[in-house]
Amino acid sequence: MLFSSIVFLFRFLPIFLFIYLLVPEKYRNLVLLSGSLIFYGVGEPYYVLLLIFSILVNYGAGRLIYRRKMQKKRNPKAGKGVLILALVYNFAMLFTFKYWDFAAENVNGLLTDTGWEIPVLQLALPLGISFYTFQIVSYLLDCYRLNFYRGHIKERASFVQFAAYVSMFPQLIAGPIVKYEEVEEGLKQRSISSRKIEEGLKLFSIGLGLKVLLANQIGTLWNSIMTAGAGNLSAAAAWMGAFAYSFQIYFDFWGYSLMAQGLGIVLGFQLPKNFNNPYVSKSLSEFWRRWHITLGRWFKEYLYIPLGGNRRGFLRTTFNLLVVWFLTGLWHGADWNFVLWGLFFFLLLSIEKTGLGKRLEKSKVIGHLYVILLIPVTWVIFAISDKQQLLCYLQNLVGIHTGDIIVGSTQILRYLKEYGILFIFCILFALPYPMRLYRKFKNKWYVILIVAVVFWFSVYEIMIGSDNPFLYFRF
Repeated sequence: MLFSSIVFLFRFLPIFLFIYLLVPEKYRNLVLLSGSLIFYGVGEPYYVLLLIFSILVNYGAGRLIYRRKMQKKRNPKAGKGVLILALVYNFAMLFTFKYWDFAAENVNGLLTDTGWEIPVLQLALPLGISFYTFQIVSYLLDCYRLNFYRGHIKERASFVQFAAYVSMFPQLIAGPIVKYEEVEEGLKQRSISSRKIEEGLKLFSIGLGLKVLLANQIGTLWNSIMTAGAGNLSAAAAWMGAFAYSFQIYFDFWGYSLMAQGLGIVLGFQLPKNFNNPYVSKSLSEFWRRWHITLGRWFKEYLYIPLGGNRRGFLRTTFNLLVVWFLTGLWHGADWNFVLWGLFFFLLLSIEKTGLGKRLEKSKVIGHLYVILLIPVTWVIFAISDKQQLLCYLQNLVGIHTGDIIVGSTQILRYLKEYGILFIFCILFALPYPMRLYRKFKNKWYVILIVAVVFWFSVYEIMIGSDNPFLYFRF
């Protein structure tokens, strides 16, 4: 079910909130769990069983880890066997549904002359499996790392609390990736007030506007340019398309994250911030401190630091970065363009760690230009999975043309007339100033009126538009 759909906005959400706010507080986790499973089951009627099974398996694993630690308090490795088995299960499920076919096709390409072949399963990708798998793994690893000498000796969650944490519909499908400790208090006791409900609904409406009024609209320009063919673009048209996709993916994902945060506030939770104006960065290192913050945090805390981080010399740090960025790319999708995208960031970030990054971040102009020029190139790699089309598009960006230029100056002028104002709004809302003004005046009547207009205009666009799934639903 989409947040940006009439079914969610005017059927599911009102009915759910009516029941959720009406029942006594002690039953709200159960209502949240039930509503979340219904929300997921509408779009994934079969894979909701996979989600439920994952909840059962991992809740049991968490309890076993806790009991092993209680029995052997002086053994820091108590429960390690259970942890390993649980991790194998979770990553095996993720691999089977998301990466099996990708691996099989590549291995079969190497086995062409041998007569051997690995079967391709052609399984549909369960929505949000990458997100809820990482969330579950963070819970298990945090359970295993509990320090019994600092008083953390209580079981972390009841079954309903854990199930509600994993399946919580505001962030189930596309994040943010929430650590249990960030919602633990809310799951045990939370207060809901009219002020918080209003605040959450306003934030939700802003996110809806970013998705429907900016991301969806600028996405039509990217689609139009790609329809012409990656090899048939002038350099200016290729750059226009790259900037259009850069804005589309940003406002699409940031919009979802704001909607998730807003719904979380309505339900009594404070979900973590996932974006912090990444396009104003002065280096790619800074960009990744601001973009998809919870994913970057996950890889840093559960992979980069355990591998040794930057504490074991230049070569080991470089290797650790290579592992992290290879897997970051692969996490986003089972295709070679995602791997290339991750490795491209690894190369650039490695160069920045030699000292370039600090110099760029101290600059007033050069750093911004560096990010503004490089980020659209990275998103082109991210967006185009066909190797030939990707190569053609990258060549077009530097003025190398292999085909007839179909989208040239005439078409660019037409696009500027159609999308020029939209580009200005995208640039404006990529800056921190609109949200700063909103936070400062959010309780003023005229701001509430503006937010209401944004909501209803978004509803109008949804009603006259077609299917508009979030880009990160693919991951």
